[in-house]
Amino acid sequence: MAEQSLSGLTEQQAKEFHEQFKVTYTAFVAIAAVAHLFVLAVKPWF
Repeated sequence: MAEQSLSGLTEQQAKEFHEQFKVTYTAFVAIAAVAHLFVLAVKPWF
């Protein structure tokens, strides 16, 4: 039986989850940055 962590995932499953998390987080940050730049361009506050 494979050893499990506190999360209940095996090491391989945790690595796969982490890889997908990094991609998703990077996409989220990129979209948020573009949205902020768009708002700044449309309605600057200074």
